[in-house]
Amino acid sequence: MKSKLLHDENGVKTFALVFDKDDEVKESLLRFAAENALRGTQVTAIGGFSEVTLAFFDRQKKSYQEIPVKEQVEVLSFLGNIVEKDGNPMLHAHAVIGKRDGTAHGGHFLNGRVWPTLEMIVTETPVHLRRLKDEETGLPLIDLSA
Repeated sequence: MKSKLLHDENGVKTFALVFDKDDEVKESLLRFAAENALRGTQVTAIGGFSEVTLAFFDRQKKSYQEIPVKEQVEVLSFLGNIVEKDGNPMLHAHAVIGKRDGTAHGGHFLNGRVWPTLEMIVTETPVHLRRLKDEETGLPLIDLSA
């Protein structure tokens, strides 16, 4: 993955990230976030995956139902944030992917392997956020009280 700082003013930083063929997105992105101390970040991306795992949150089971897609797809939309959880950056993102036949699938992004590229814009705000476990759902939700 290659990165370039595009803007750095008044606590707002914007980076462009270009993932290489076969990069695993979540692992690479979280490593970049840790190296740059990103904790209040918006991310957007487009590109392609050779495989991706999305998920749907099952409210009754309080867990994610995985949706593996083991084929080449277009990344039509990738939106999310990176926020601190237990002192580390945590990615929360959703993706919409397009298949060869034009159908779209979407959900919570778990992981994906890039092919041929993924072009991402990362914008860090001057205020860092954090996540705390919500007792009702078991999910780490953004806590604005801190």
